[in-house]
Amino acid sequence: MITLHGLPARSPRAAALAAALAAVPLPALAADGHAGHARHPAATEHGAMDHGSMDHGRHGGQDHGRHDGHGGEHGGHGAAAQTPALPPHIPVPTDADRAAAFPPLSGHAPHGRSLNSLLLFEKLEYQDADDGSALVWDANAWIGGDVDRLWLRSEGERTNGHTEQAELQALWGHAIGPWWELVGGVRQDFKPASAQTWAAFGIQGMPFYGLDTEITAYYGEGGQTSLRLEADYDILLTNRLILQPTAEANFYGRNDRERGVGSGLGEIEAGLRLRYEITRQFAPYLGITWGRLYGNSEDLARDAGEDEEEARFVAGIRLWF
Repeated sequence: MITLHGLPARSPRAAALAAALAAVPLPALAADGHAGHARHPAATEHGAMDHGSMDHGRHGGQDHGRHDGHGGEHGGHGAAAQTPALPPHIPVPTDADRAAAFPPLSGHAPHGRSLNSLLLFEKLEYQDADDGSALVWDANAWIGGDVDRLWLRSEGERTNGHTEQAELQALWGHAIGPWWELVGGVRQDFKPASAQTWAAFGIQGMPFYGLDTEITAYYGEGGQTSLRLEADYDILLTNRLILQPTAEANFYGRNDRERGVGSGLGEIEAGLRLRYEITRQFAPYLGITWGRLYGNSEDLARDAGEDEEEARFVAGIRLWF
């Protein structure tokens, strides 16, 4: 009796197993009874190893197995090879597709002809001075484009209801680089003493990220000259809590007793303010300032019975429109 794995050929279990095996696709057999080499796992590995590593590209591995003389498409007794399905067609992007994916952005165009403006009150504060309470302001405004614009600067101080210092500058600015701008124009002093007009020329910008710098030279009536250096820096403690150190130094070309300034380094003022931006446009702050006179300016203040050095507590708001 012929058996299948030890089972009788005519038994029900043998018949069921034979039917299951018949349902499984088997490798095509050559005329001599051997399996086609293209379908044998060892032949596939051999083709991938020998020919794929020889830089045959698409003709290595499986493709070589398909052209084996004993099997595949050209084997007379082999099963027909099945060609894998091609990837779906990807259309070439058109101009309409690009326009839909990257629509034009509206708003301010670099170096455009649009007119923009800003009004910034850098300081609008109360100061606890030795002579009484003081109101101090420092404001900047500009209007124009990216390259050329009109600048307005104003700063001053009122102590016990009397204006001790007030000035206004009108400057034309021209950008000479991404971070620097040349400025030139006029400055008008209203206080102290009688009014005085100056010609102004300078440079302003941000040599480092967040460091705002102004260097301005002045030539006044009667041949008086002056140089002012200003800088402030924003240190972000959080997204809204910002610490701002400031510094200002003034130099003069000659003595001016009427206005209480002497030749050389006249004064230095430094400050430290901590502000909280409730909104980007509105930020209250607290801080301290320290100022000191030097050289001939110190001597003139001493002769007039004024202090050469003073520290003040400040409280104010910074806002812009």
